[in-house]
Amino acid sequence: MQLRLPWLISRRRLLIAILVDCLLFWLGYWLVFRARFAVWPGLYLPIALLLGVWIIASYVLGRYYDANDRGAASFVRQCFDTLWVTLLGAAAYLACNWLTAGFQNFAAYRSFLLPFLLGFGILSLLSQFALNVVLRSHFSETQHWLVLGTAEQAAHLSGLLAWSRLNASLDHCPIEAFGQVADSQLSDSQGVLNIVVPGIEALSVGVQQKLIQIQGNGLVIVSLLGWCETILQRFPPELLSCGDLLRGEFSIGKNAFQLRLKRCGDVVGSLILLLLSLPLMLVAAVLIRLEDGGPIFYSQQRSGLNGQPFRVWKLRTMDLDAERSGAQWVRAGDSRITSIGKLLRLTRIDELPQLWSVVMGEMSLIGPRPERPEFEHMLEEQIPHYRIRHAIRPGLSGWAQVNYPYGASIEDAANKLSYDLYYLRNFSFWLDVLILFKTMRLVFNAKGAVPESS
Repeated sequence: MQLRLPWLISRRRLLIAILVDCLLFWLGYWLVFRARFAVWPGLYLPIALLLGVWIIASYVLGRYYDANDRGAASFVRQCFDTLWVTLLGAAAYLACNWLTAGFQNFAAYRSFLLPFLLGFGILSLLSQFALNVVLRSHFSETQHWLVLGTAEQAAHLSGLLAWSRLNASLDHCPIEAFGQVADSQLSDSQGVLNIVVPGIEALSVGVQQKLIQIQGNGLVIVSLLGWCETILQRFPPELLSCGDLLRGEFSIGKNAFQLRLKRCGDVVGSLILLLLSLPLMLVAAVLIRLEDGGPIFYSQQRSGLNGQPFRVWKLRTMDLDAERSGAQWVRAGDSRITSIGKLLRLTRIDELPQLWSVVMGEMSLIGPRPERPEFEHMLEEQIPHYRIRHAIRPGLSGWAQVNYPYGASIEDAANKLSYDLYYLRNFSFWLDVLILFKTMRLVFNAKGAVPESS
């Protein structure tokens, strides 16, 4: 089984931050437990749960990210985030302790928990703030890329870089001039350039041999697909050829283990979420009915696996006659959305009934968002390779949803397809887990559920 993890390698800042917290956590746990009870601790379930809650809550609240804030503002934000995570962790610890031990030694646990969490919270706060200072310059270094191709190709890739807001620069070198470029010219004041080569197979033998030579000297040389994968983490459909598709670059294949693991996670996760969210849906249903007396649910036909249509259900967030003029995308400030609907969309509560579609096998928790057939016919005519996204079950959330804002245009659909193609190429259970956590962070921060104003 081939496991592709480029999305994990690119998140070094996040991994370092989590590793630092884990080391501080276990070190503090051993020392405080030893000081309080005069014995070395074992692996205790509430402690393991506390660490898991701490890491997940820190990720969702954004403690492991540096938003380029400096000085007092960044430190104050970290203080408040750490406080919330500490309180949540303490509650999780005490709840698990009650389930496993019935609070028989509550006084002893409390005398251990409070000093431990206080000390660990302070150390975590200081260490994460220090990481923001120390690693900011390291991870903000500009990557320098040289496009070995036409001026049009270089201009297009420059536009993709500018749109993605990555810290990278890009220069251009015509293929016919590459043979005269000295090795010393492939270095600059920042270090060695990286080279992206569209159409490596079409290059002459002489150019290929020179590339092999300079690659041996330490230069990074990638194909166009490799550049899109490592730098953009998406595949713009206009850059793909039929040859790329025929080589099976974006085929899920018959990986029975990964697909069974994904399906198992879908069923278990959706059933748990249905049980936990049932009270929320009941409250939302009452509010919808009280607002205008209309139906609670709203259904639409969507395209699923292999393009097969199915019916998706949502809590109604629009007026009763919202589509009297036919199907249309939701726009920024759409007047058709009701007052309760705005809240439901912001918190994604309106999507919860789709969990039943996941249980029934029509959808997955993670995958490309299903589109309406009325729009798909138009999109297939204007966006190359659009139907490839039907190779896997559609999802409640996906790589496009956690990396791209809510879109309502053909250009937005093409950009979202580029992320869907990345998901197909790198499909794995662990990528689904990452998307799930990123979705939790978006929901908590109330982002990505409504169109952005242009």
